[in-house]
Amino acid sequence: MTEHASEFSQHTDVLIIGAGVSGIGLAYYLQRDQPNKQFTILESRQDIGGTWDLFRYPGIRSDSDLYTFGYEFKPWKSPKAIADAGTIMDYLREAVDENQLKKKIRFNSKVISANWSSQDAHWKVEIQNTETGKRHVMTASWLFSAAGYYNYEQGFMPEFNGRDNFKGQIIHPQHWPEDLDYQGKKVVVIGSGATAVTLVPAMAEKAQHVTMLQRTPTYVVSLPTEDPIANLIKKIFPEALAYKMIRSKNINLSRWWWRFCQRFPNAARKLIRAGTKKLLPENYPVDTHFNPPYNPWDQRLCAVTDGDLFESVSNGDASIVTDHIDTFTEKGLLLKSGKELEADIIITATGLNVQLFGGIDYRVDNKPIQYRDTVAYKSLMLSGVPNFAYAIGYTNSSWTLKIGLICEHLCRIMQHMTETQQDVCQADLPDPDMPTRPLLDFGAGYVQRVIDTLPRRGMTAPWDVAMDYKVDEKNLRHGPVTDECLHFYKKEGYAAQHIDTTSAKQESREAIA
Repeated sequence: MTEHASEFSQHTDVLIIGAGVSGIGLAYYLQRDQPNKQFTILESRQDIGGTWDLFRYPGIRSDSDLYTFGYEFKPWKSPKAIADAGTIMDYLREAVDENQLKKKIRFNSKVISANWSSQDAHWKVEIQNTETGKRHVMTASWLFSAAGYYNYEQGFMPEFNGRDNFKGQIIHPQHWPEDLDYQGKKVVVIGSGATAVTLVPAMAEKAQHVTMLQRTPTYVVSLPTEDPIANLIKKIFPEALAYKMIRSKNINLSRWWWRFCQRFPNAARKLIRAGTKKLLPENYPVDTHFNPPYNPWDQRLCAVTDGDLFESVSNGDASIVTDHIDTFTEKGLLLKSGKELEADIIITATGLNVQLFGGIDYRVDNKPIQYRDTVAYKSLMLSGVPNFAYAIGYTNSSWTLKIGLICEHLCRIMQHMTETQQDVCQADLPDPDMPTRPLLDFGAGYVQRVIDTLPRRGMTAPWDVAMDYKVDEKNLRHGPVTDECLHFYKKEGYAAQHIDTTSAKQESREAIA
């Protein structure tokens, strides 16, 4: 049953789906740049933060520096450049409180479906209260998806042979039990990504021993928890100027490093290997456990703080095994090599399930949107989908760097629509046979598993998805809002050109019913 709830406005100018880093960011920019626009944030959970509220495993922290991961409009004040989830949540709560955004957030509000009506030039959004199960309807002129890129309800779990044989606990980091007792236990962490390299040293502090079992090595680099240059700059210069200087420094350093890895992959591999070898015991088999078969930045590099993973391995609290699982046994794991790993607890840090736009049933005039048939426009819209924008960050740098530029540009689009008295904005391909390529040139397993279902990207701007802050800054912050591919309409004009008569009749029947 669907009903209208009194606490919801029936219509809003902009509906933001998700109160994580991206959703809070857009809310700030709307208040700053579009003060006359009404907006509401829908959050399916009971708190803000998205990823940082969801994951509760030991040691969870950022793998990007917070001077670039933090918002451009809110200086990062902590001396820690790499911060834990609790500190990041405090920062986000401050951003919400300082900008009076909490009154705009509707918690426990899960979006089930969203249908664009060309007849009415708005989105009709069905929302479920996650506490009561009741459903409500809102309409919005614009939708902004800040719902993340993965399934919050279920992480990726490979089919493990003999899994039911194991008598201990099997845990996915996405669903961490608050009361898990691993004191003095033997723990095996399956995986080699960011979660695994974070979990191993954190759990090694209490566990009897932690083994990281990886099928394929990952590049792991050590970063200092505190940035001494940043902290010195903060002592010398005023807060706002210091933050701008540090942010610029870190943006340029990360761009330089990524470009160096792309241009000189063998040299980059040697540098990373030398740094790794230096932090491990003499004669440690570095090439067995830390020498991936791919080049640096073909997948995201893993960062560990102050070398904590290497320290845990060096002092014997943790170990790394590179092998394949044959089967689970009662006492642990039997590997393809014949080696057995005993465990009381097995952690499956095996990755995420990519899920676009919160898994919401998006439609245009009742027709489901086939994402694989759309092309990304300026990294913020999809071809053929009106008044819809989304948040996507960088795979080779801090996620939030791109989010800020996307939000600014979206506000500029809205300003243009206000000034020209237009109701609808839609990006359209200049040629339906325009050459395209996969949305992301990224080798991570969680991306490759779904790459054929994702939107595509073009070969050049505005249809390319840039992974370079300076390129995006030029195009999104300083570049023009309008171009030959972005079309604007008044409500009646859009309906006349785009409405499908069959869908219109169907909508009318549903409205009467």
